[in-house]
Amino acid sequence: MIINDLVKGNKKFREVNFPRFQGNIKELVEHGQKPEILFVGCSDSRITPDLMLDTKPGDMFILRNVGNFVPPYSPDEDYHGSSAAIEYAVSVLGVKHIIICGHSHCGACKSLYKDIGDSPDLIHVKKWLELGKRAKEYTLLAIQDKSDKEKLYRATERISVVHQLENLLTFPDVERKIKSGELQIHGWYYRIEDGTLESYDGEKCSFVPLMEDNYGK
Repeated sequence: MIINDLVKGNKKFREVNFPRFQGNIKELVEHGQKPEILFVGCSDSRITPDLMLDTKPGDMFILRNVGNFVPPYSPDEDYHGSSAAIEYAVSVLGVKHIIICGHSHCGACKSLYKDIGDSPDLIHVKKWLELGKRAKEYTLLAIQDKSDKEKLYRATERISVVHQLENLLTFPDVERKIKSGELQIHGWYYRIEDGTLESYDGEKCSFVPLMEDNYGK
């Protein structure tokens, strides 16, 4: 794909798809966005939240980063892009749901098992991957047969989602709104191979197929 393909794609969007949402977008422009869902997904180019979930403009506030990681709350004056997005979604937009969506064949989770060196070109990547360290440690304790690398990676991807949910709870307003019933958090796992989604069941401590019955009608 080259830049001209994107230009052609925008032309097609304006001619074919934009008219379908024009009324909805006009309302969003006049009254502002009011999404009820914060979707935290990976920057992986194979992950397409709007296509995966058949959503329209204004439905979801989307945060994407390497590994769909959630940094723990840190009240300092450094730059915190992901944390800022979470705070804005929860405290300003007032979303009612946060979805942490991991996925199969995640490069970030695979990189946890590799030495990426000390190159200054990857200094921020190396630091960011520390957010997956606990998931890796837990996986190595839980998986007996460590020779099956693909099985190890799939387990790490799912376990990481659970740990990112735990990091969400370190945000004061997230914790407060969960306790008051104003907010719910969900852990999902997307299988790139077939497009299916799994949902984390806290009572069973496992991922189960995502179905409407999981959340009621």
